[in-house]
Amino acid sequence: MNRRTATLVAAVVVLLAAPQAAADNPPGPSAGRLAAAQSATSAAQAQVDAVEAQLVAARSAEAAMDVRVETAVEAYDGAAVAQQRATALAAGTAAQSVRADAAEGAARDVVGVLAAQQYRDGGSPQLAGFAGLLAAHDPHAAELAAQAALGAAEDARSALQQAVATATQAALADGAAQRAAAAAAAATAKLAAARTAAQQQLTAQQAQVAALDAQHTALLGGLVEAQRVALRLEEAHAQALAAEAARLAALAKQPPQPPAPRPGDTRGVLAFARAALGLPYVWGGAGPQDYDCSGLTMRAWQRAGVQLPHYAADQYADSHPVTYRQLQPGDLVFWSHDGSPQGIYHVALYTGDDSIIEAPRTGDVVKTASLWIMGTPDFYARP
Repeated sequence: MNRRTATLVAAVVVLLAAPQAAADNPPGPSAGRLAAAQSATSAAQAQVDAVEAQLVAARSAEAAMDVRVETAVEAYDGAAVAQQRATALAAGTAAQSVRADAAEGAARDVVGVLAAQQYRDGGSPQLAGFAGLLAAHDPHAAELAAQAALGAAEDARSALQQAVATATQAALADGAAQRAAAAAAAATAKLAAARTAAQQQLTAQQAQVAALDAQHTALLGGLVEAQRVALRLEEAHAQALAAEAARLAALAKQPPQPPAPRPGDTRGVLAFARAALGLPYVWGGAGPQDYDCSGLTMRAWQRAGVQLPHYAADQYADSHPVTYRQLQPGDLVFWSHDGSPQGIYHVALYTGDDSIIEAPRTGDVVKTASLWIMGTPDFYARP
């Protein structure tokens, strides 16, 4: 879980477990407690959404990388097959070249024998045939001997020419095959390197996806916890409202009790506040033509002879805490941004019947409002 989200969730859990600071079962958790729960839930949801978006992108990249790896593997396999074929062809052409060289050598040997014979017989096959003719007693036999000598010489020359041509072609084919085999080997090596690089990239991408999956799981746990805390606060709020309704119904059946004694003249306090209705809110205002929240309550209680600071948190510190059930007209109600007295940011004057008079904000005026207009107040006090 992200550290910030975990901190927010932990803070909400503490707020949930803590008792309401200055109220006796008011209707629902305070605005500070609800805001903390909502903040933790929103932060957790935002982080889950962000990681889910990263996961979508990472998984898409992983799929594309997987295609690249498969393509590289297939290219390598094809090159390996081509290399095998080129190597086999080179071996075949080499064998053919060897055989052609042997045939050429044999042809040259035959020609050599004939040449030696010609040398011995007078230097030419024609003379060798003539010598045979002279030696023959039968003219027909002599003619046959001459033809045989001429045919043997011609056959030897033809065989030699054919052997030379075959050997030359075999040598050319062998050279081409050897070059093709070398090129195929180089291509296979290059594709093997590309395949290895693609596989390494895929492995890294898979590791990133696994890390994001783990982070996503942890953040989901934080979100579930934040939602659980927020749900408990909502349930507590509903239960408190139901309990308050039951209490009010029970009180309605009881005879009214006399109000508790109050210091000072709260009638003058309320009269002063009502006389200020409609005057503009001005930051730092303390009358008589404009007010801010603590300036209004300070001047109102001066009418009862009570001196309060022009600062909401100090007004609470200088007053006596009361509960929601103990509220009386003239009491002060406070809201805190974090549920603590130091976090108080607004004060209003309670007028009874769950109503207040307040100087709310810049651009507004002193007016009456519901006690719950800003959520359940965090504190109640009597100067």
